[in-house]
Amino acid sequence: MNRAVDDADGQARLAAFQKRLQQLGWNDGGNVRIDTRWAADELDRERKYAAELVTLAPDVILASGTLSTGELQRVSGNLPIVFVAVTDPVSTGFVDSLSHPGHNTTGFMLYEFSLSGKWLELLKQIAPNVNRAAVLRDPAIASNMAEFATIQAMAQSLGVEVSAISMRDAEELERGVVSFARSPNGGLIFTTNASVSAHRDLIIKLADQYKLPAVYPYGYMVSSGGLVSYGPDIAEQFRRAAEYVDRILKGEKPGDLPVQAPTKYQLLINLKTAKALGLTVPQSLLARADEVIE
Repeated sequence: MNRAVDDADGQARLAAFQKRLQQLGWNDGGNVRIDTRWAADELDRERKYAAELVTLAPDVILASGTLSTGELQRVSGNLPIVFVAVTDPVSTGFVDSLSHPGHNTTGFMLYEFSLSGKWLELLKQIAPNVNRAAVLRDPAIASNMAEFATIQAMAQSLGVEVSAISMRDAEELERGVVSFARSPNGGLIFTTNASVSAHRDLIIKLADQYKLPAVYPYGYMVSSGGLVSYGPDIAEQFRRAAEYVDRILKGEKPGDLPVQAPTKYQLLINLKTAKALGLTVPQSLLARADEVIE
């Protein structure tokens, strides 16, 4: 798990996986044993726990997120891996192709790149006065660059000037946001990378301090005080991952199971944050929301 052990969102995802696995006939402590590690998207922990789990020689490993999957694949040999919430499993080299993964790894991708264009649309809908958008991404992550390119392609039609802010660490993130906030009518878009989770408190603080409307790919950012998010239902991906684990435990090979895209997306809006930013959320947007925090 790429969350801390006390992370409510991570616990809910794991519970969804275990419940579906039980529905398929697998009972932890009965006919299956489940060992769990909570790495919190910290590289040292990811490496340590990946090695620990591989040493146990399990029949299959569930990996949450790109960092966890990469560290597990590096040391797993031929042990089957099912991943959840990986942005671009082909460019990262986790699989040969989406339809024919090959090797020992398959799973569920976070979303298709076209989704990132909707973040800019959402920013304009919830904050119409925004004419400048900073996209926060890690330039070392290929999928982040693809997300940025998709957002750039939509910018002109929406009348928004788009720029990039690197967020390889907290200091770089803060410097970039502080500099961007010096000019008016700006908003933020966060791409999908581990830094968003690792620096969530700083991110929420900066957006609040500089009165910047921000769109996030993860719902837990809105629960933590962020304005709005649009992205896949990760708990649903964990439920679907249980079905792949079931098939592997029954003898199928991960390389023969196609990588699947999300089937359910969620829109979350925090009205308290909107009010603090002086924004009136359109009723049409509220009507589409899966969850509204008041």
